[in-house]
Amino acid sequence: MAGWTIVQVSDPSELVAASHLFDGPVTPEGAADTLGRPGHVVLLARAADGSDVGFVSGVEMRHPDKDAELFLYELGVDEAWRRQGVATALLAALRDVALARGCHGMWTGTEADNDAALATYRAAGAEIDAGSVFVVWDDLVATRADQVVREDGSGG
Repeated sequence: MAGWTIVQVSDPSELVAASHLFDGPVTPEGAADTLGRPGHVVLLARAADGSDVGFVSGVEMRHPDKDAELFLYELGVDEAWRRQGVATALLAALRDVALARGCHGMWTGTEADNDAALATYRAAGAEIDAGSVFVVWDDLVATRADQVVREDGSGG
């Protein structure tokens, strides 16, 4: 038997308590907003002692000419629990959530040199599309301000 269970998060305080697994601190407001948004899901891997050892988050998406799909937003496992099947179990659980919601596919993005992530996704049955490119706007406010300056003729 695995040394953890997978739980779907419904209480924002659970995400705040699992803050150590995320890139930065999880606030009560951020947790409540995430869990309150339609289509958002967060799963935690919880050890037998009650500590959280991993998470996966996803967002259900639908376009008018495509079937519903789930975007795997982020996956993280505590360093001490890596290479023990936690990530694979989280991905399988997220797949099951996607299927239960009527999604026909699941997808994500990662860096081309993130060998650990790519190996994990392959092991979970994903196909790696090496030709894809992700385009990112990290600061929409700055992007918009730059466009306004250019459109009115001032600036570069």
